[in-house]
Amino acid sequence: MFNRPRLLTFAIALVGVALFHLAGLPLPFLFGPMFACLLAALLGVKMQGAGQVSVAARTVLGVAVGASVTPAILGTVPLMAITLALIPAYIVVIGLIGVPFFHRICGFDRITSYYAAMPGGLQDMVIFGQEAGGNGRALSLIHATRVLIVVTLVPILLTGPLAIGLDHPIGAPAADLPLHEMAIMVAVALIGWKGGERIGLFGASILGPLILAMALSLGDILHHRPPAEAILAAQFFIGMGIGMYFRGVTLVELRHDVAAGAAFAVLLAGLAAGFTWLAFSFGGAPILEAFLAFSPGGQAEMTVLAIVAGADLGFIVVHHLMRIILVITGAPVVARFVIRRTHEDRDS
Repeated sequence: MFNRPRLLTFAIALVGVALFHLAGLPLPFLFGPMFACLLAALLGVKMQGAGQVSVAARTVLGVAVGASVTPAILGTVPLMAITLALIPAYIVVIGLIGVPFFHRICGFDRITSYYAAMPGGLQDMVIFGQEAGGNGRALSLIHATRVLIVVTLVPILLTGPLAIGLDHPIGAPAADLPLHEMAIMVAVALIGWKGGERIGLFGASILGPLILAMALSLGDILHHRPPAEAILAAQFFIGMGIGMYFRGVTLVELRHDVAAGAAFAVLLAGLAAGFTWLAFSFGGAPILEAFLAFSPGGQAEMTVLAIVAGADLGFIVVHHLMRIILVITGAPVVARFVIRRTHEDRDS
């Protein structure tokens, strides 16, 4: 397990944490590994991820979100009707802008363009796109670039224009939590993750533990989030994973795939700002929650930022879940039309 490339990757990530901490930069356990591994990847350093350990780290965030869903938060879901109704429109607008952008401007085939534009989970969009005949490598780089840029921009906007600090407690230390609740959290994380995989649940490492932890929280059995040490570890592995997506990237891919992903991320930022304003002005959502709910980043990354910003996790996760569910369930249906159009063009 601990071979040389993997040990080197951990060392690079830890150096990133140390440098960000010494410089007093925000979120050193997330951004330190992310940018250190990104730089190493661009320099051609041979790295290797932590495998299932990185996947297991995401279960911590699933438990954290699920444990934050209380009966009081659940009672506010009907009040989200207007903002939730904006999610389908948000996805449609992204598709109407994104697919032509990737196909006509960037020159990707229709299938790759469709899955590159869809704001679903990174792994899900890559897998679906490959199965439909799209370019898996291009999809991986485009979505990794989207997540990288969004995760970088969101804290800048939070601490700048919105004047929101990122210093909220991420959780109590492990020494302050009841041992029996930590044991329950470990069981929930493992059962939710592996059980979710067995039934084919998308995003099983987060959603499986989230669903189980939410049930236990609503049942007055789970009363705490995972300890701060576990959430810091989750940040570390998530940051490392984002940076490592760029391993082996070539100059051609940087100029085409990564550049396309970066340009689209900027377009998405503009769309997210517009829908944030709609959710705030007409939906009555607090500006912080509206901003994070419509930020087109990964679910795990947005969860981390929501925790450190002190946002309402329930509100944000409900909106991200709705976006992901609509994209995951709708993507194969719309993709059939895209594939048929592609075949018709080839035959004509």
